[in-house]
Amino acid sequence: MLGPVILAASRSDKMRRFVSAAPGTKQVVARFIAGETVNDVVPIVQDLAARGLEVTLDVVGEDITTVEQSHAARDAYLELIGRLKELGLGERAEMSVKLSMFGQSLDVEGGGSGGLSAEGVGGRRAGGHELALANVRPVVAAAAEIGTTVTLDAEDHTTLDSMFAIHEELRKDFPQTGCVIQAYLFRTEEDARRLAAAGSRVRIVKGAYKEPASVALQDKAEIDKAYVRIMKILMEGEGYPMIGSHDPRLIAVGQELARRAGRKPDEYEFQMLYGIRTEEQNRLAAEGHRMRVYTAYGTDWYGYFMRRLAEKPANLLFFVRSILTKG
Repeated sequence: MLGPVILAASRSDKMRRFVSAAPGTKQVVARFIAGETVNDVVPIVQDLAARGLEVTLDVVGEDITTVEQSHAARDAYLELIGRLKELGLGERAEMSVKLSMFGQSLDVEGGGSGGLSAEGVGGRRAGGHELALANVRPVVAAAAEIGTTVTLDAEDHTTLDSMFAIHEELRKDFPQTGCVIQAYLFRTEEDARRLAAAGSRVRIVKGAYKEPASVALQDKAEIDKAYVRIMKILMEGEGYPMIGSHDPRLIAVGQELARRAGRKPDEYEFQMLYGIRTEEQNRLAAEGHRMRVYTAYGTDWYGYFMRRLAEKPANLLFFVRSILTKG
């Protein structure tokens, strides 16, 4: 029941200041955030790769307010790709991006080249959408040059038409570009059927944004059932499913669905967050599964961190205990 409260707090500047100043925050944040800079995260990528794990890297930061910040986000990813190229890690690490960080929600005129009319996506102005497309395209191109790719993360439901349109546009030149779908949204089964096509890469997650009952399931058991239905659609399709879950039951179901669909171990993968269920990550990799670790880094960690607390009560309990101990 605390999940929606925490998600609401993730948008509060007052709570941001409180959490950032709390004495135990740094210790807990380090559990989920790999560091603040590229130099912090590179040794972690090297270690994960040495253990047979793959990585998707997320430079955290969503609530930008200026075009200049969107360009800085683009440049941060280009810097990351440059380091991966230097170290020969392109085949072990991909990138995950949130289009809000690239300017998707900004109210700007024009925004860049992308071919949309002024009405934009879903009847809205195209400026922010065009800006996000213009910013993310060079990142996707640079990733392709070093032998890797980019996955577009799903955010709240109001952004998804724009995200899917950008995904479709990018795949014209970079067909390996991936996207994320969220099991708790009513629309997702239809999206999954459309996306489960040859060459597509689709990550399924439960969903970690505070969504109204008009667009999303609210009951955990119903969300789990939807997750299984959508996994089945993806496994039986012609694309490449990426199962984003720490739930042992869903992982076991995913393995069984892959077996029934006749998929080889390299025709799908599991994904888990950095710092969570590390032993299980190692076990799956040792068994021959493709196991990718979602690894976030950067200074603007608050929104990402709060969603991790909302997803699992044990994370929140760990945080509260840390504050009380340090206090």
